[in-house]
Parts: sequence; C-alpha cells; structure tokens
Amino acid sequence: MSDNHLSDLRFDSLALHDSVREGIRDAGFEFCTPIQASTLPIALEPRDVAGQAQTGTGKTAAFLVATFQKLLASTPDPGRKKQPRAFMLAPTRELAMQIAKDGELLGKHTGFKIGLAYGGTDYEKQRRTIEDGIDILIGTPGRIIDYFKQGVFALNQVEVAVLDEADRMFDLGFIKDIRYLLRRLPDPDKRLNMLFSATLSQRVMELAFEHMNEPELIRIEPDKVTADRVRQAIFFPSNEDKLPLLVGLIREMGAGRIMVFVNMKRDAERVEATLEANGVHAKAISGDVPQKKRQRLLLDFQSGDLQVLIGTDVASRGLHIPDVQYVINYDLPQDPEDYVHRIGRTARAGATGDAISFGCESYAMSLPDVEDFIGHKIPVAKYDPALMPELIKPKRKPRQQSGQQRKRSGDNRGSRRRPPRRS
Repeated sequence: MSDNHLSDLRFDSLALHDSVREGIRDAGFEFCTPIQASTLPIALEPRDVAGQAQTGTGKTAAFLVATFQKLLASTPDPGRKKQPRAFMLAPTRELAMQIAKDGELLGKHTGFKIGLAYGGTDYEKQRRTIEDGIDILIGTPGRIIDYFKQGVFALNQVEVAVLDEADRMFDLGFIKDIRYLLRRLPDPDKRLNMLFSATLSQRVMELAFEHMNEPELIRIEPDKVTADRVRQAIFFPSNEDKLPLLVGLIREMGAGRIMVFVNMKRDAERVEATLEANGVHAKAISGDVPQKKRQRLLLDFQSGDLQVLIGTDVASRGLHIPDVQYVINYDLPQDPEDYVHRIGRTARAGATGDAISFGCESYAMSLPDVEDFIGHKIPVAKYDPALMPELIKPKRKPRQQSGQQRKRSGDNRGSRRRPPRRS
C-alpha cells in the first residue's frame, strides 16, 4: 500500500476522546486521507458537512469518528428507554454491513452498541437487537421504515444523522423513503448532519439544504481520486470477439482478483456460464441473489477461492472488497459517472490497479462522454484476433416450467393434435 493518498494531518492532532483515539490506533490509522482531513475538523466542531468523495477514500471512518465524538460529548437522559442516538442510511445492505463492521472496530472502546437493519435476511434477529436498545442504527431505508412504523424504535433522540452515497440512493429510488425518515428526526439545528456522495449533483444539494443546517461543502475531485493510481486501457473488439478476448485476458492475469462489469443482468449470467465452461471460476452477483448466497460469494471472492466476480452497477455498488487487482468493463457504462465508480473498485487506499474496457459495437458510443468526464483519453490497446482462444460453449441450462405450464403440458400429454377444420 502507498502513502501518497494521505494528507499531512495526523489523527492524534485532532481533539478526540481517548476511547476514539484507541479505536483509531487499533485500525492502524495515523494520517488522514484528503476527505478525512477536509471534513473532520468541521464535523468535530460540530458543524454540518456535505462531502464529495469516491469509495475507498476513507469517508466511512470520517463520519464514524465524528459520530463517536459527538455522542461522547453529550449525556443521554438515563430515565428514558434507550433509543438510537445516531442514524446512518446506506443504499445497499452490503454497504450498511461494512459501515457497521468499521464502526465496531473504530468504536470498540466507546461502549456504544450498533444495530443493523437491512432487507433480505435476519428479520426477527435484527428486530430483537434494536428493541433491546442501541446507540447507533445503521441500515437501508426499506427495513428501517418497516421497523419504525411498527414502533420498534423512535427517532426523536437522534443527535447525529448520516447519509452515505446519497447519489446512489437517488438512483435506486429511495428519495421518498429518505425524506420520510429525515422528517421524523429532531430539527436539523438540533443534530449533527453529514452527507457523503460521489457527486454533489443538484438533486443531492437540494436534499442537503432541505434537511441539513447550512452544511459546508467539501469536494474531492472524483477523477483524481482514482484515475491517477489506475492504469487504464481500452480495446475495441467486435461483439463476437468480446468473450474470447475476456477469457484470454483473464488467463493472462493469472491469480489476481478480478471484477467484471456488464450493463445488464442477462449478460452477467451469459459471461458467468462462458467463463465457467472455459476453466475460469466466476460468479455473477445480482440484486435477486439471496442475501446468504451474496455474502458467501463475497467471502469466497475476498479469500481468493473465487477468482472473478461479475456484476452490474446496481448489484455491485457499495461492495467493500479490498485488493481487487483488475477491473474489466466488459460493457462500457452508459453513465460516465459509473465508469469512475467501477474503476474505483481497484486502487483503493493508495494501492494501484488496472482497469480494462471494451469499446464494442454496442457501447463504444459511450466513450466520448466517459473521457470528457474523467478529463483525459483512455490509452488504446490492441489484440491479435488470431491469438484468441477457441471457446468451449457452455451447456444450456433447461428452462424451468412454471406450475401452470406443467399443468398444461400434462393435460395435453398423449393427445393427438387435431387437424384444422376446413371452412
């Protein structure tokens, strides 16, 4: 790991509670990243902050440290039932889980209890934990609203509110849910508010100014955060050459951890089947994969048992996966911001990485917008079609019939088809 992604600001120069300092030392942090150095002095005052930062730049630690410090500086009413004092919203369950994991590490010595609320699994377990009383509630909007409407917890004692990856919550259609929850918190001037987003677009800024108390805006340029440490290249294959080129590149890459991005779920399944048929262990992750299976896939990928993880932007957003050596854009994204999100999967925390894109016949028209957004041309790489591997075609999986289809086929079994009646 390189240190050139760090600032000159040391954590021990900040006015922090001893228990927070201990958690920072446990995590091995000494110098702040740029987003931490820019936002922490503001949030520790405490004043509201809206920060623009990519994944992998340390924003989670920034808002967790500020949250712990704020809660330690105040004393809750001992006569009241223990309710959440900090409230953190994330767009995906994986990101919510990662925030909680980081919170357990950084807040180990604070004594604060963290509760998670996200969909897909553990409904009663999560509910019982929150009912027993927690200090910090982290989760996704749908499950949190479900519990809130049932009276599992209250929001009137919240002292800190955090929105992480606000732009992605807009993309996933959560804006009404977010506003529903924020309107049930104490007034903005009675709490510390922090918002982080990959882009501070007009719609994100409207949300910030509607539900925050005159936040200070901090922008860390998105293209500089990742592109300076990512070696980028683009090939221009035909649609027919994409799969052979992908298999050939992965074989050349060896044992490195690889993420492959596609634009549509059906393409993710096709790429998975082709890679598996040709000796590459790969799995596709999508939004409808059960939570336990998703977690198992991520653990296998992180441990090295799974070499290639395939996903769409929606399925892969918010995943915290260290040491991804290669990102392959099998399809160029149609939104240039997604290009930056994708290549941000590698070169995290000061490391370096490689991002390879395919400018195929279907998506090459997206390239000018991507290059305008990142501010430079992507170097062109060439390949020799004669050297690409011959692929083994995957075996087609039989289509499963629905119950109604089986019934109809059973009704017709053994009957002869009647000839058409003559007029």
